[in-house]
Amino acid sequence: MNKEDLVLKDNISKAKRGNQAAFRFLLNLYWQEVYRFLLKRTQNENEAEDITIQAFSKAFDKIDTFDENYTFKTWLITISKNVHIDLIRKKKISITTETTKDQKEKVYLVADENPTPEDNIIKEQNLAKLQKNIRQLKPKYQQVINLRYFQELSYKEIALQTNEPINNIKVKLLRAKKLLSEIIKKEK
Repeated sequence: MNKEDLVLKDNISKAKRGNQAAFRFLLNLYWQEVYRFLLKRTQNENEAEDITIQAFSKAFDKIDTFDENYTFKTWLITISKNVHIDLIRKKKISITTETTKDQKEKVYLVADENPTPEDNIIKEQNLAKLQKNIRQLKPKYQQVINLRYFQELSYKEIALQTNEPINNIKVKLLRAKKLLSEIIKKEK
């Protein structure tokens, strides 16, 4: 077994014990492959990204069931394929509803206008630049960043507000932080 395989096996083992750094490692290692697989299936970037988030969420939730006799990448791809199939089935049987203008506007709400002491410090340390960088993210990532770090909501509160599972919120936040980090690095 080579060094990369040992690192992967170690991170899978840590993830099974709930280690967040191991989850982040696995997410970063396999995000592109799972996303590209789903992009080929969906032909839609937003849908592929949403399904990728759900697939990682489901995989991380069920990681203790992963059998190490199989390839982790294949296991993730299989989960993503099944999530996609489930979504297609739900679309076929669900009744579509009109999204109201008010509901659409709520998606783009920015953080609370009343600054906390932490917000004042951040403002002094170039808040405008940070918010400019956050606005470069897709709206769904902007939303979770704002809810978590500016409105200081818990994962559970964010899940209730967005009507998504907690694991989806965790994966979205991991992905949003990674994308924001890449934007900030590009500016330097």
